[in-house]
Amino acid sequence: MAPFDVNKALEGYDKEDLTIVTVCSHSSLQIFHGARVEGFKTMGISIGRPPKIFDAFPLAKPDKFLLLDNYRQIEDHVDEILDENAIIIPHGSFVEYLGADKFRDLPLPTFGNRRVLEWESDRNMERVWLEGAGIQMPVEIKDPKKIDRPVMVKYQGAKGGRGFFIAKDYNQFKLGVDYDQTFNIQEYILGTRYYLHFFHSPLATDGYQVDGGKGNIQLMSMDRRDETNIDEMYKLGSQEELKEHGIYPSFVVTGNLPLVIRESLLGKAFSMAEDVVKKSYELFGGMIGPFCLESVVTDKLEFKVFEISARIVAGTNPFISGSPYSDFIEPGLSTGKRIAQEIKLGAELDRLDEIIT
Repeated sequence: MAPFDVNKALEGYDKEDLTIVTVCSHSSLQIFHGARVEGFKTMGISIGRPPKIFDAFPLAKPDKFLLLDNYRQIEDHVDEILDENAIIIPHGSFVEYLGADKFRDLPLPTFGNRRVLEWESDRNMERVWLEGAGIQMPVEIKDPKKIDRPVMVKYQGAKGGRGFFIAKDYNQFKLGVDYDQTFNIQEYILGTRYYLHFFHSPLATDGYQVDGGKGNIQLMSMDRRDETNIDEMYKLGSQEELKEHGIYPSFVVTGNLPLVIRESLLGKAFSMAEDVVKKSYELFGGMIGPFCLESVVTDKLEFKVFEISARIVAGTNPFISGSPYSDFIEPGLSTGKRIAQEIKLGAELDRLDEIIT
């Protein structure tokens, strides 16, 4: 089979009749809503039957559904999706359900640079990227037997916090680790968590410009996560005592809380984002669209970035009607709407090939 030629696919599209397509999960409500506000048709991919929940939110309900038995069947419906002049929007659940490798090879025009998935999903490559950009990260501990401080153990891929755990020494590590999975050990940083939601446009010529003529960066919003059961365990006593009763902390994300950071730190936040974007062009041709720097701010007012998500994150969902930051760009601007605006601009400028892979 010949490799997928995205430019050939785009040449056959009616640029005035594009359809925004994504899986009905994660951040799909705001993606569909933003696309509709910007005048696009929408299609939702779902398993079994159309999710009834979309009937509750008519302004975010896709115009049509593609119903599958499993997500791997997307490959069997490529021609049908292409007939819709479709642009695929990736999000965490979409990539997780299909698998990063399968998603990278999906023969459909996709918003953003799919090469970023390789760098985002591999924590070793992610560290090369971020540290190469000059970003401060938690110290990595290669040998679990050398754990000499509280650490966070994480498995590869986007799992919504599932399976992460804290250990203070090698014995605690052995109690929690799943050796069948690839894991990464980082020091646990004390501080306040801030999930910084940015958007990089290679097409924009105004705003906060990236050095080297690589477009601009916008700060869309910020959140922190509600996680179970770690956020409530303190009410029951120390973790050590609870472990004796078979109760272990977990970090499964159940929701997101909006917040703002002190204004004096905004310059540092933008500088980090700019450096990460510049390094992305050097490593793999650029990161396009929404991304999130997952960080801790210490009592010395230093950012420590422990992860990057190079796509729309669910933490943007509290901001369907805008945020305290995006309202300074355009009142009521969500990340979902901003994605649609970038695709519209690319079509108007005949530069879709620069933002679609």
